[in-house]
Amino acid sequence: MTRIALIRHGSTAWNKEGKMQGSTDIALDNEGLEQARKLGIRLSDESWDIVYTSHLSRAKRTGEIIAAELGIEDVREDKRIMEVSGGQTEGTTEADRIAKWGTGWRQLELGMETEQAVLTRGMAFLDDLMQEHAGKHIVIVSHGSFIRHLLKKLAPSLVQDSNLKNTSVTRFTVNDDVWECELYNCTAHLV
Repeated sequence: MTRIALIRHGSTAWNKEGKMQGSTDIALDNEGLEQARKLGIRLSDESWDIVYTSHLSRAKRTGEIIAAELGIEDVREDKRIMEVSGGQTEGTTEADRIAKWGTGWRQLELGMETEQAVLTRGMAFLDDLMQEHAGKHIVIVSHGSFIRHLLKKLAPSLVQDSNLKNTSVTRFTVNDDVWECELYNCTAHLV
């Protein structure tokens, strides 16, 4: 059995401002650093073997803090688990997007990464991960939109309209290519 925890990075200033981050490299804010520390403490009660992170600093730093709490030195970056590129929408709020492009902005060609492109890179990453680390317990620190795209594929009945919370844990066990969700969007460590 392989166990995988999909974790969204800690909070950033742009999260609080409602700005689309995408592939823009935004650092964690102080709250995000504390969220990561609390999550690391929470996960230290469990057995984990390796941590993978996006190369973007908000996910990378979250993963480094978690790994330190877990005593894991093997932290690996992979660009395939970076956030969905927002193209021209990065750095804008919903109000900005509506003012600039109208309520149908999602249907416009604004350089945003397609769902298929996200799934192609995400599933390739997971396939490689399962081949290299079968039977291991793996923490993956990534981004909200990226994780939601994966969840639509892995566990479509779980995906809700609500956003994944910062440092939320969605945990799967994988047996014979069957992904079973044990925990969804959990932030019990923040209460």
